[in-house]
Amino acid sequence: MQLDDLYRRVIMDHYKNPRNRGSFEGESVSIDLNNPTCGDKIQLQMQIEEGKVKAAKFLGDGCSISLSSASMMTDAVKGKTLEEALQMADNFSGMMKGEPVEFDYEDLEALSGVNKFPARIKCATLAWNALRKGIEQAKH
Repeated sequence: MQLDDLYRRVIMDHYKNPRNRGSFEGESVSIDLNNPTCGDKIQLQMQIEEGKVKAAKFLGDGCSISLSSASMMTDAVKGKTLEEALQMADNFSGMMKGEPVEFDYEDLEALSGVNKFPARIKCATLAWNALRKGIEQAKH
């Protein structure tokens, strides 16, 4: 199996079987973002305790890239400090620019090929932009 096929399967698995899809009943940081150029929408919720992302969930509508990226991101940031989560967001942005990066959560690397399609980069980064805004909100 070629790497592109494997990556496609990982992306489709997260799209068809999203991790952490839903919302929290209790207190959480909530961010709503959309990408008006393609119609992707996301609501990210995070429970933050003692400077760490205790849990993250999302709701949204959009393409397979956007929703699979949200699924991967919510899984990847669980248990991370706010600073670690921001560093992951920076690394993800770097990957979208073609920079070589590695992640503890390997599924994220499946999105590395998105940088070959500039119009799709906004799809992949929507959830990560919501993460940044949520952390900024939590710090204030």
